[in-house]
Parts: sequence; C-alpha cells; structure tokens
Amino acid sequence: MGQITFNDIPKGMFEHLRNIEDFSNSFTLPFSLLELIRLRVSQINACAYCVDMHHKELKAAGESELRLATLVVWEEMDVFTDQEKTTLAFAEKVTRVEKIPNSLFEKLENFYSKEEIAMLSLVVTQINTWNRLMRTFEFKAGEYEVSN
Repeated sequence: MGQITFNDIPKGMFEHLRNIEDFSNSFTLPFSLLELIRLRVSQINACAYCVDMHHKELKAAGESELRLATLVVWEEMDVFTDQEKTTLAFAEKVTRVEKIPNSLFEKLENFYSKEEIAMLSLVVTQINTWNRLMRTFEFKAGEYEVSN
C-alpha cells in the first residue's frame, strides 16, 4: 500500500475535526494565544506542515519576528508574559503526556477559569491530533496560505 493521499481520507473526517477547531476558536481565549500554543506544540511534534501554518497565522496576526523566532526557548525569554509562559508550560506537559502538578494548575487559575483551562486542554489535544495526522499523511509543508 502506498501513501495515504487527501483523496483517501474518509469523507467528513477533517470536517469534524474542523468543527472542534471552530468551537475552540469561538471561545473567550485570544486567537494569538491559541496560535502560540499550536505553533509550540507543532514544534515539539516536529510537524512541518503545522509549524508552517501556525507561524504564518501568527505573522498575519501581527506577531513579532522575535517572539516567533524564540518560541522554542520561551522559558528564557522576557518577551513572553507570565500568562503565556504558564500556558506554554501546560501545553508542553499535556503534549508530552506528563502529570500536571497542582502548582501548575494553581498558576493557571491565576489567569483562567476552570472552564478556560478545560478549553486550553482541548486546544492542546486538538493540535496534537492534527500534528499526528499531518505527519502520518505526509502533508507537504510550505504551501499553506492564510485566508483573509
């Protein structure tokens, strides 16, 4: 059997995933924060297609070159807020399927309601799903274009 192409993917599969994406984007969390999460998780998972996509989305949303270039070392950079750093720490733990310490939940509660933390969890698990699918199906990176 050869590589699975876009035409081989069951009808409705991506549409249902897109519905979850639309739901998470419609919540109260800022789009730029969600995209930072998606880019960082995609970097961890080495998903070239998603790194390209979310880098371009952030750039189109006005994100600075410095923040884009240093996201991989966010812990060492003062250009990320305490809220962003706490959120990225959470996203990395969820992505690596590590136990989330109570101290991290307590930090998250300084910035988010429990409902918002649940939504962050969905955003992180959703991008992990997309990363795994894009890598499995070997979607070609570099061709994504931001829609207006």
